[in-house]
Amino acid sequence: MAQGLFTTGFTVAEVLAIQAKAKEMLLEGKTIMSWGDSGSNVTKQFPLSVKETLEECAHALRALDPETYGRKHTTAVSGVFGYLPK
Repeated sequence: MAQGLFTTGFTVAEVLAIQAKAKEMLLEGKTIMSWGDSGSNVTKQFPLSVKETLEECAHALRALDPETYGRKHTTAVSGVFGYLPK
């Protein structure tokens, strides 16, 4: 679930650039880098997964420019629990 990481201090253009880079990495399969040398292995994972980055970008775009990217989706739920006499 998106936390709004890119809504403060980012412009729409910056969020679109982040989204494009995440998409590029996804298409190239560059989500985790791993290499080894002389018996040593190193793995580098990015701070956010590609999925999380794309979710954050979508959330930020809806918040920063709702007319173009749609409004934030909200869901209301109500229910009654227990016994209700007739």
